[in-house]
Amino acid sequence: MKWIYLFLGDPKKHSLEHRLFNTVSLVNGLLNLFGVFGVLYLENYLILIALNVGSGLLMLVMYYLSRVKSIYFSLYWPFNLTILFYLSSMWFFNGGSLGGNHYYLIPALVIALILIRNHNVFIVYSIYILIAASLYTVEFYHRDWVTTYETDLDRYLDAGGNYLFVQILTGILIFILSRNLNVERKKSESLLLNILPEPIAEELKKEARVIPKRYESASVLFCDMAGFTKIAEKMNAEELVGELDTIFREFDRLCKKYHLEKIKTIGDAYMAVGGIPKENKTNAVDSVLCGIAFQSYMAEQKEIHALRGREFWEIRLGIHVGPLVAGVVGIDKFAYDVWGDTVNTASRLESSGVSGEVNISAQVYEEVKSFFECESRGLVSIKNKADIEMYLVKGFLPEYADTINPKLPNDLFKRLYESGALFV
Repeated sequence: MKWIYLFLGDPKKHSLEHRLFNTVSLVNGLLNLFGVFGVLYLENYLILIALNVGSGLLMLVMYYLSRVKSIYFSLYWPFNLTILFYLSSMWFFNGGSLGGNHYYLIPALVIALILIRNHNVFIVYSIYILIAASLYTVEFYHRDWVTTYETDLDRYLDAGGNYLFVQILTGILIFILSRNLNVERKKSESLLLNILPEPIAEELKKEARVIPKRYESASVLFCDMAGFTKIAEKMNAEELVGELDTIFREFDRLCKKYHLEKIKTIGDAYMAVGGIPKENKTNAVDSVLCGIAFQSYMAEQKEIHALRGREFWEIRLGIHVGPLVAGVVGIDKFAYDVWGDTVNTASRLESSGVSGEVNISAQVYEEVKSFFECESRGLVSIKNKADIEMYLVKGFLPEYADTINPKLPNDLFKRLYESGALFV
């Protein structure tokens, strides 16, 4: 794969049109040079060799300019005019339509349309139709202008060779186009899956819409940086975005590890949900495990930054479990989102949380108390809601805790968690 990218361009760095131009110019240039061996038996082979070599080298120069110098858009018409000049010359010096030169006009038009991008389709079609009609007309009225074959055998050999050559060229073009379209399709699907969960993306592709779905038990995790503004004021924009990007990349990885679906980031806030779009019974435990991992990562980063004499954030984190509705909203820049009182409560738990701790509601506590050691905070007053009973997750219960670090699971918990035996 690397050698293909070396010659034709990397899909991550080069557009589809750019890669297609690289490919078509390279293939056509090489085929024209190899075409020299197919005309050696003809009487006027020197002229035909000159046409093949000249056009082949010119196309390879265009390939070089496109691949190495990244000049390709302005080469569209020079490339097409080179092809048309070559085909018109071969028409007159190599038997006209009797020699099968008209076969080449179809792949030539296909090449022009593959590379068309912002050029006018009507103009391209008109030029190719005009050239083809002109060649046939001139041949009809001035047959003496066309170099004919000495024998029928020469004519059949050349016509058959041209037909075979066009079939090979057409096959190569189809392969080039299908391969590049597959690459673009994978890129598009990858981008879509970075926006939407896979089942939702599949539904959107098939139905062109996503029906909102209610989940009776999903766990919502909210977190944000404590003292974000104060520390951010001491950093330039690039440093700030770089730090957030590093943190959120790790959060993304941990969400995947613990089967949570990242919903969105808003500034320094991060939101993920367990138990959607595929429902499960483990989402409360998954969310707590993810929350512990978030806090452990942030604590490690704070120690590393402290050794360098730099401040670093702590995060407040809240988790609540309950019913919610999930779906896709909007047409432009659409997003997979969740709604419901469960979401609002989780947000309040985060804002009422303790920095460096995993703050959970009583509902979450009831689902995870068999696995984690929790400390009651009692009833905590929150904005625009009745007081909520909250707990702090301090680590695993002794039978599930690592002997060295109680906040890490032991092998027994890992085996039971991975097998699903904890949730039977």
